[in-house]
Amino acid sequence: MKPKDVLNFAKENGAKIVDIRFMDFPGVWQHFSVPIKELDESSFEEGFGFDASSIRGWQPINASDMLVVPDPDTAKMDPFFADPTLVLIGNIIDPITHEPYSRDPRNIARKAEKYLKSTGIGDTVFIGPEAEFFIFDSVRFASERNAAFYELDSIEGTWNTGREESPNLGYKPRLKEAYFPVPPTDKFQDLRSEMLLTLQTLGIDVECQHHEVATAGQAEIDMRFKPLLQMADQLAWFKYVLKNVAYRRNHTVTFMPKPLYGDNGSGMHTHVSIWKNNTPLFAGDKYAGVSQDALYAIGGILKHCKALCALTNPTTNSYKRLVPGYEAPVNLAYSSRNRSAAIRIPMYSSSPKAKRIEFRTPDPSSNGYLAFSAIMMAVLDGIQNKIDPGNPMDKNIYDLPPEELAEIPTAPGSLSEALQALKEDSAFLLKGDVFTQDVLDKWIEYKMENEVDPVNLRPHPHEFMLYFDI
Repeated sequence: MKPKDVLNFAKENGAKIVDIRFMDFPGVWQHFSVPIKELDESSFEEGFGFDASSIRGWQPINASDMLVVPDPDTAKMDPFFADPTLVLIGNIIDPITHEPYSRDPRNIARKAEKYLKSTGIGDTVFIGPEAEFFIFDSVRFASERNAAFYELDSIEGTWNTGREESPNLGYKPRLKEAYFPVPPTDKFQDLRSEMLLTLQTLGIDVECQHHEVATAGQAEIDMRFKPLLQMADQLAWFKYVLKNVAYRRNHTVTFMPKPLYGDNGSGMHTHVSIWKNNTPLFAGDKYAGVSQDALYAIGGILKHCKALCALTNPTTNSYKRLVPGYEAPVNLAYSSRNRSAAIRIPMYSSSPKAKRIEFRTPDPSSNGYLAFSAIMMAVLDGIQNKIDPGNPMDKNIYDLPPEELAEIPTAPGSLSEALQALKEDSAFLLKGDVFTQDVLDKWIEYKMENEVDPVNLRPHPHEFMLYFDI
């Protein structure tokens, strides 16, 4: 859309409010609203001022003023607000230099797409994330100096088979046995369909929705692949829609990778392909029907995976999921069809257009703008440097004998380990000024100070079970 088109769109839909949205550094959508009369064509150049010192990981208080400039191509009507509200996603601009802000995650994604074109390798990178999530009926938690707890509940929770529900009608899926059951075991079919249909009203193409493996309402809704920036915008909408549909139906949604002990966590398997002049570059006559460039791309992801995890698996909770035995791809290998490998080559279709690689390690706690950009940079580094991924692993990695398993590298075991890997392996991200050193330094500093250290310094409730009587 052009700015004039946005104004006409707002008028046609009776918009009274304009909601301006942008992504903070860790990956949570932020917003503020202005009356519709405050929006005119000049707004798409001059933007709106705000205090960036109050946004996590951004400006110091002595340089707090920033601008958010709406992108006219992002115009949508909000499906939840009481008053008709036009939503515009914005880019963050320095009010003095009028340069894009280096720590704006959306700016990084924009630079990533620009860098891809500059390499001559391709002109479009398509991203298709499968963001899993949990639907709970109740969540309670606290972390104080003298106490800490969490308690989750769900009508589907296998732990509720004996609960008095007046009456308890059963049909509560067991651990790791909740993949694809029909109702009444699947309690959330209608809720997921409402989420799917709401996404479609926003112009977001959805391929399917279904229950996932874990008990207690684990689910998945898959969006059809789109170019990187568009998909990162859509992932922000995706989380927003799912949370708000659940909230208005008296449920809650979380994208935490591992909210439940002893059952599968939530991943975000990310499908990637590069195209040039409307031609897919990952189809060929090599292993599993992919091209040599696709194999090099796999090599790039495997080489840089430990560093990538600092951005694709960016929470301390991420590494509760990345453990063997719960379908989590911790082993850095590739295969066709094999879901125990970090990278899979899907074999559902023989069409060249369907050839892509699936990076299975990421999880939905990540900031899509940063995660997708980092994955693309690893893919390009693999192609540029002809990185050999080695031989495929078509066996079930979890069933390998210990001596053979020891030869396969693994994903990091903690966020601090991933951040250290990013510190040591970041040159591939700095190409084309896509990520800057300031961004990476601030990311590592923020994560260590605000997440790693606070978790490490606190006693864990289970430590009382283990050690109180020692």
